Amino acid sequence: MRASLLGLLLGGLATAWAINPITIKGHKMFDANTKEQFFIKGVAYQPRNEGTGKNAVVDPLADAAACQRDAPLMKQLGLNVVRVYEVDPRKNHDACMKAFADAGLYLLLDIATPKFSINRKLPEYDVRLFSAYRATIDAFAGYPNTLAFIAGNEVTNDKTNTEASAFVKAVIRDTKQYIRHTKKRYIPVGYASNDDEFIRDAIKDYFNCGNEDEQTDFFGVNLYEWCGSSSFEKSGYADRTRDFSSYSKPVFLTEYGCNLVTPRPFTEVEALYSSQMTDVWSGGVVYEWTQENNRYGLVKIDTNTQHAEVLEDYNNLKSALTKASPKGVQMDAFNEQRQASSCPSKTDNWKAPLELPPTPSEKACQCMRDNLGCVTSDKALNTDSSTNGTNAIGKQMDALCGTIPCKDISSDMEKGAYGIYSFCAPQDKLSWLYHLYIHNDKNAKCDFDGYAQLAAPKRNDLSSCPTIAPNMEGPSGEFASVTSHLTPTLLVYTLLVAMLWHCL
Repeated sequence: MRASLLGLLLGGLATAWAINPITIKGHKMFDANTKEQFFIKGVAYQPRNEGTGKNAVVDPLADAAACQRDAPLMKQLGLNVVRVYEVDPRKNHDACMKAFADAGLYLLLDIATPKFSINRKLPEYDVRLFSAYRATIDAFAGYPNTLAFIAGNEVTNDKTNTEASAFVKAVIRDTKQYIRHTKKRYIPVGYASNDDEFIRDAIKDYFNCGNEDEQTDFFGVNLYEWCGSSSFEKSGYADRTRDFSSYSKPVFLTEYGCNLVTPRPFTEVEALYSSQMTDVWSGGVVYEWTQENNRYGLVKIDTNTQHAEVLEDYNNLKSALTKASPKGVQMDAFNEQRQASSCPSKTDNWKAPLELPPTPSEKACQCMRDNLGCVTSDKALNTDSSTNGTNAIGKQMDALCGTIPCKDISSDMEKGAYGIYSFCAPQDKLSWLYHLYIHNDKNAKCDFDGYAQLAAPKRNDLSSCPTIAPNMEGPSGEFASVTSHLTPTLLVYTLLVAMLWHCL
């Protein structure tokens, strides 16, 4: 009786939200229900609004009308994945996610945005970033058609900034743990790389080596080597396929579609979904849906009517995808287990350390703040409201670091050494420097040109602060109130799917 009731409930919900879970097994992806191998046929989806302020988030998954307009066109094109680069987790995304699900489209979502991302030149991974990433995961983990998260896109893009990869790999480690700890369904986390000749081998191995918890779940390549009517060998696709021939994780093109020749004939599609590549690659994502200033669009949006005009690139891609019929393997018959990569040695071209930054712990920073009698003042925080006071705070830290050791708040990327408070917010780092300065100079006053102020310590256990574990229960700070916008029906469905999938 219980089983039949459950079947009826699932049957009704499946009609409203009919999309199968996708799972990873070895270096391939599969439809968990049909057991067929899953090949990504995707498009990058990030319409821009040129009239929007430079600091505004353009969230395409909050525009219900646009999604309902575009999803059927994507289905007609033969797509099954949309890659979105930036969202605002505080907005409602139910309508767009439902529109895409109805069209058989999964979401590949970048959690790092221009505002919240690792800076390749001066990499840091702090409590603010970790909170932002958790908020985005919270906002989308409940949707059955969320396929995977991308933790970074071309962060390390050449041999001058390879150390930044350690920070992205730490994000992968922590977001994987967060999803496992807080979500009913595990959603993979990966990385999207460019194709720089000097680092391509090292970076793919770096993200697939070491402890399993630190390894990427998949690896993406933004590849634009095939231009016009090229070929598998001439384009370099054959070389890149050989590069990944023994890779232990799924690999796919997170961007492709060179536009040096227009209209694009998309002759690479035939190779991508043929036996030349399907044992190594799990498909790819065409760049991009809407026509923007860079001229990669498949459709053009009329700014007055919001009508989508299909361009010649759309028709050419449709023709190519219609002919594409990748031959995969059945999940139950696939048992190949490949070894993880060996970690790359440091060279002149590759300097990322194997030691990763610590997981940002807001609780540790809070403990430190609550132990101090001299902290950053409101003047410092309010000096430049557009940057949360970071100009004034940065100048104060630079000045103090010339007189006292700053190893506790900084990172030595070459050595892979990270300070005990290197992940704290700038104002907390400055408070710690004030504390150290006054501790070393008993005659110093808690003023520092008004950028410091006295505080009444709330605790007396400073030595224990660095050992306090990070918060894995949800986002903090400006994202503390972010919750999933899923309707009760969808929440029930997601929970049931997670329970059934756990029992498979």
